Amino acid sequence: MNIRYDGGKYDVVVVGAGHAGCEAALAAARMGYKTLILTITLDAVAMLPCNPSIGGTGKGHLVREIDALGGEMGINIDKSFIQSKMLNTAKGPAVHSLRTQADKLKYHIEMKKTLENQMNLTLKQGEVVDLIVEENTVKGVVTRTGAAYHSDVVIVATGVYLRSKIYIGEINYESGPNELSPARYLSEKLTALGCNMRRFKTGTPARIHKDTIDFSQMDIHEGDEEVVPFSFLNDKIEIKQELCWLTRTTEETHKVIMENINRSAMYRGDMESIGPRYCPSIEDKIVRFKDKQSHQLFIEPEGLDTKEMYLQGMSTSLPEEVQEVMIKTVKGLENVKVMRPAYAIEYDCIDPTQLKPSLEIKHINNLFSAGQFNGSSGYEEAAAQGLMAGINAVLKLQGKEPFVLDRSEAYIGVLIDDLVTKGTNEPYRMMTSRAEYRLILRQDNADLRLTPKGYEIGLVTQERYEKHLRKKQQIEEEMERLKKTNISPDVGNPLLASLNSSLIKAGVSLYDLLKRPEVSYEMLKTIDTTRPKDIMKDAANQCEIVIKYEGYIDKQLKQIDQFKKLESRKLYEDINYNDIDGLRLEARQKLNSIKPLSVGQASRISGVSPADISVLLVYLEQKRRQKGGKE
Repeated sequence: MNIRYDGGKYDVVVVGAGHAGCEAALAAARMGYKTLILTITLDAVAMLPCNPSIGGTGKGHLVREIDALGGEMGINIDKSFIQSKMLNTAKGPAVHSLRTQADKLKYHIEMKKTLENQMNLTLKQGEVVDLIVEENTVKGVVTRTGAAYHSDVVIVATGVYLRSKIYIGEINYESGPNELSPARYLSEKLTALGCNMRRFKTGTPARIHKDTIDFSQMDIHEGDEEVVPFSFLNDKIEIKQELCWLTRTTEETHKVIMENINRSAMYRGDMESIGPRYCPSIEDKIVRFKDKQSHQLFIEPEGLDTKEMYLQGMSTSLPEEVQEVMIKTVKGLENVKVMRPAYAIEYDCIDPTQLKPSLEIKHINNLFSAGQFNGSSGYEEAAAQGLMAGINAVLKLQGKEPFVLDRSEAYIGVLIDDLVTKGTNEPYRMMTSRAEYRLILRQDNADLRLTPKGYEIGLVTQERYEKHLRKKQQIEEEMERLKKTNISPDVGNPLLASLNSSLIKAGVSLYDLLKRPEVSYEMLKTIDTTRPKDIMKDAANQCEIVIKYEGYIDKQLKQIDQFKKLESRKLYEDINYNDIDGLRLEARQKLNSIKPLSVGQASRISGVSPADISVLLVYLEQKRRQKGGKE
């Protein structure tokens, strides 16, 4: 540890200023604690090195939850998006997911401004190479220039920079994303401290020059006419949206790839690390789906002040010269100029089962971690973890219980529970299918679920909380009004007839009419004379969803009650599972390693069977009786 000078004392030090680091630092500073955020380069603050977009299936839910808790990502993308689209609208509201195309430079600039202007927060350039640890408690960090920054808590949010390596065909070299410097030394220190590290990989497609694309051969993809903001603070946003385009690979594309497959870094065997299953390289798609004659490619702008276009769907580690040939076989790209080649990147991360649900590393006090360092992929997953790590770092300093969202409360809860309980053998990506209670955890009600929690923590402003209360009150009043307002046959039947809906023979409430799939809240406007003129659109939308899916929601709420019962059966860290007769050997090993906090968490550990849970419940009952019936 080469310390040359004292850089000062802080309450919280955050290592890394990507999406996890930004949210962690802002949360800690906004909760009133003196915070330092260190990054290898200030040019990488909130950088979007891969897809210039925020949100998407499952990920959009995370962004709205971050916003509801008082985080920054939703606010920042609302300032910097250039196209907005609600995905999965043909399906039910549980899987509706907002996705926006970002101006990547503006996103970086706006977030950097936010950090720079935040009270209690210092933004500084510097590579952290060492941790100051005394008696298994972190005490600060040391930078490459020998500066020691002392702190009570450290949050590691290093993204994909730890010993990162770029692969392009046969060529590979140490580098972070976009040719930025890697973090070469911190991995060694973490390993020495007993952290179980692993090697993951990801990749990004080429960037091509807009003026060399023949868009006439492609399908236009426009944004939604009505923009839904990510932040609940924003009611309406009106901008001129940019276009995206859709094209496809050809048989010639596939031929070029297969003829050069042995030159791909992945297929050469140069990389032994594990990549994201749900974001495969183009060569992986061709090999795995040989029967498909073509694959979709989206052409997306990187911003308003650049000609660079993102080639979504064509991530690859083929040599640069092969990429040039391959890309020109795609419809509309015959004469394209490549501005940046695609590459794969390999990096170190931690096995997340070493983390508590608060995201504190189990064996090192006051050392928290977040983002891709925890084995996840994606900006949104990183930001969600950063926010939670920042909150829990401060709560630890305050001597309070950690803030942990369970699987029935938020997608954030699903994300963190999956990581710390199940672990991951590949970069983890959030999807709606991972959430058992997704009908309750919709993106449209994230504020109703989480804003009170954010307010209690101290992150949600008074203005935001009061807006939340107004919306909640409007929903309650409107639900009551819809139940009490009856429509007679002579008023309702003309509308129902026009919708080919069965006619009514007696008076029916607006509430019951709205249960019909073919009837919408907006359609009822023509026969609803008492509707309040000032009702928020979001409030009306909530009423409609809750009424239409009432039966399904009730069923899911009952499932959540059962889930809560197992979660309420607490386990203690000092339990030695080797002493419990009847547990299988694998279960004992996994339970001793992960140290679950509840029977519910134990039931989700891979290798712990329902029979093991039954044994565990018997053991807990025996212990309860020994204590005189007390839990």
